[in-house]
Amino acid sequence: MPAPRTVLLTGAAGGLGTLMRGLLPDYGYELRLLDMRPIEGAPDAITADLSDKDAVREAVRGVDAIIHLAGISLEAPFEKILKANIEGTYHLYEAAREEGVGRIVFASSNHAVGYTPRPQGDDPLIPVDTPRRPDTFYGLSKCFGEDLAQLYWDKHGLETVSVRIGSCFPEPTSVRMLSVWMSPADGARLFHAALTAEHVGHTVVHGSSANTRLWWDLTTARALGYEPQDDSEPWAEKLIAEQGDLDPENEAHACLGGHFVTDPPIWPY
Repeated sequence: MPAPRTVLLTGAAGGLGTLMRGLLPDYGYELRLLDMRPIEGAPDAITADLSDKDAVREAVRGVDAIIHLAGISLEAPFEKILKANIEGTYHLYEAAREEGVGRIVFASSNHAVGYTPRPQGDDPLIPVDTPRRPDTFYGLSKCFGEDLAQLYWDKHGLETVSVRIGSCFPEPTSVRMLSVWMSPADGARLFHAALTAEHVGHTVVHGSSANTRLWWDLTTARALGYEPQDDSEPWAEKLIAEQGDLDPENEAHACLGGHFVTDPPIWPY
């Protein structure tokens, strides 16, 4: 499909949102920014909570597509996850349906399948249709988001690419991250592919760079036209020297979700 011109970027003040604000305009997108916090240097950004149905519908009105990054990105009490990630995502999908938006790119997470054993030795890469095994309430909310996306495709014809993001930072910061890291530049490449590919229906993809130590299959992402250019391997020697290699007897090292399985970081707000 032709590249959408105007894209609503939710969660635009967050870490990933900030990275994409700087990269996606180079692909020709005009970004409409939304976050519950003001965005420094973006006076036209919309400050609203996804619980405000009227504000969400107004934010969605007139856009060609949505990249949905907003929500709690760590573990939190279920009540907070319910409001921000589950009800908030529902409100966004309802607004998109009501306003006739054709496509959403949904930031899912590796934590939707966090209890999946990581590949070891000659094990095959984790396929995108591996059974969901959330490692937290946060991961559970991403399972809900994927199912919501499927429902809105089947029932309303609203297309979604659900991107199970690994870790998107300027550089990997842990040995585990060497296998699930997505460079910001590759993140922008993947989001662009997800916005422009033809006939996606509801497609789930793994979101990472072409890492030498890759754990999961990127076939469905590549089918969208995604061509990752980066690899975490230049950081491997330093990180392994500092942190040691992964121990398969350690549950946090043995599962895809890492320390979210054993000691998840808690949302501070």
